[in-house]
Amino acid sequence: MAIDAVIFDWGGTLTPWHDIDLGDIWRGVCASGLDPDRVEAAATALLDAEQELWRRCRDEHRSGTLDEVFALAGVEPTEALLAAKFDAWTPHTYIDPAVPGLLAELRGRGIRVGVLSNTIWSRDWHERIFARDGVLDLLDGAVYSSEIPYTKPHREAFRAALAAVGATDPATAVFVGDRPYDDIHGAKSAGMRGVLVPNSTVPAWDATPPDAVIGGLDELLPHIDRWSGRRGGR
Repeated sequence: MAIDAVIFDWGGTLTPWHDIDLGDIWRGVCASGLDPDRVEAAATALLDAEQELWRRCRDEHRSGTLDEVFALAGVEPTEALLAAKFDAWTPHTYIDPAVPGLLAELRGRGIRVGVLSNTIWSRDWHERIFARDGVLDLLDGAVYSSEIPYTKPHREAFRAALAAVGATDPATAVFVGDRPYDDIHGAKSAGMRGVLVPNSTVPAWDATPPDAVIGGLDELLPHIDRWSGRRGGR
C-alpha cells in the first residue's frame, strides 16, 4: 500500500535538537520588557506556569497556549514581551538544511506533507518561521496542539493531523519524530507508521518499536520509497 502522507514533528525533528534553559529564556524576555525590579519574580512565575502546562501535556495529554502561560503567571503579555519571547527563541527555530529538498521530493512523489507539533505557540508564530525558511508553501497542512484540546500521543492529535493534509487512511501515512513515546507510540497507536530520529536528551520508550530509525532526515526517502514499492527503495 503506497504512502500518501508524511507528517513531521517540529522541534527536534524539522529543527535540530537544542538543549534550552527555559529559566534563562524567561529572564531574558522579562529583562527586555519589564522594569528591573519585576524581572526575577515575573520570570519565575512564567517559568512555573510554562512547566505546569508541559506537565499537563506530558501526564494528561492536554494542550495549552502561551496566553495561558501569561495568565497563570499573572503577567500581562505586552507586545514587547511577546516580541522578546519570539526573538529569544529564534536561534533555535531554523530548520534542518535537508528539509526543503526533502519536502520538495515528497511533494514531487505525490505525497502530502504535514506537521503535528506539541506547542504552546500560535499558528502565526509557526507560519512566520516556516515562511522565513522557505517551506510554508511545501506544507499541505499543519496542526498545532495550541489549537486543539489534545497533545501527542493522544490519538485525536494524530487524527487531526491526518485530516489537515487530507489523508483518510492512517495505514498509508508516516509520522517522523524524535520522541519515542509522544511521536512513535502515539503515531502507531493511531495506525500510522513511525520513523524515529533519535537524540540523546528525550526520554527513552521501549514498548513501541519504530518502523525505521534514521540518523538524519536525509535518510528518510529510501524508507518511504520502499514502503511505497518504488524501485530503489531499500
